[in-house]
Amino acid sequence: MNWTPYLVLGLAVAVVVVGWYVYEGNWDRKLFSSDPGKVCVNLDAGEAARYLREHPGTQVLDVRSEGEFAGGALPGAVNVSLGDAAFDEKVGALDRSRPVLVYCAGGFRSRKAVEKLKTMGFENIQHLHRGYLSWKPDKTS
Repeated sequence: MNWTPYLVLGLAVAVVVVGWYVYEGNWDRKLFSSDPGKVCVNLDAGEAARYLREHPGTQVLDVRSEGEFAGGALPGAVNVSLGDAAFDEKVGALDRSRPVLVYCAGGFRSRKAVEKLKTMGFENIQHLHRGYLSWKPDKTS
């Protein structure tokens, strides 16, 4: 049996995976840096659950589609899809001085939302790393 195609495929997959982690790491270092007097943090699911318990006034922003949101969401979440043409207007109605925890399914769209929230002047942005897929209510409560 000729193993060459499998080795090439395996190597290609490894290059893509490593490339994504390098890209994501560089993006995260820039994205989650904070301006003076502001907070922008990337939290894992356990840290996010703890943050929500300790800061009950946090605005929870789900940027997934309505269909995804209907399938389950974090407690108290408000759904404003990143793809919504009125995203800036709807999110602009949130209180910029109160903490906001933002998430999507896996973390890509919510990172894009973090970029928008920063430009809109939100002072305290918490991000759920790896998104809703990382949220396990039985392990985060």
